[in-house]
Amino acid sequence: MGLIAWLIIGGLAGWVAGHIMRGGGFGLFGNIGVGIVGAVVGGFLFSLLGLQAGNFLGSLVTAIVGAVLLLWVISKVREA
Repeated sequence: MGLIAWLIIGGLAGWVAGHIMRGGGFGLFGNIGVGIVGAVVGGFLFSLLGLQAGNFLGSLVTAIVGAVLLLWVISKVREA
């Protein structure tokens, strides 16, 4: 997958995760960053479970799951 596809997936995943977690997100570049880091986290967690995303939709779901988890952790750190 190319850089543009990763940025699109990251942006979408960060935006969706921001809405799932009842927050507005971190702005365009913040959402892309959260989505990309979330994609890495989600890919790592999915690989531990033996799951693999092979297409755009699978990569997007993986990134969203990872981004939601990342936002949850960030919110817990902010509370402390």
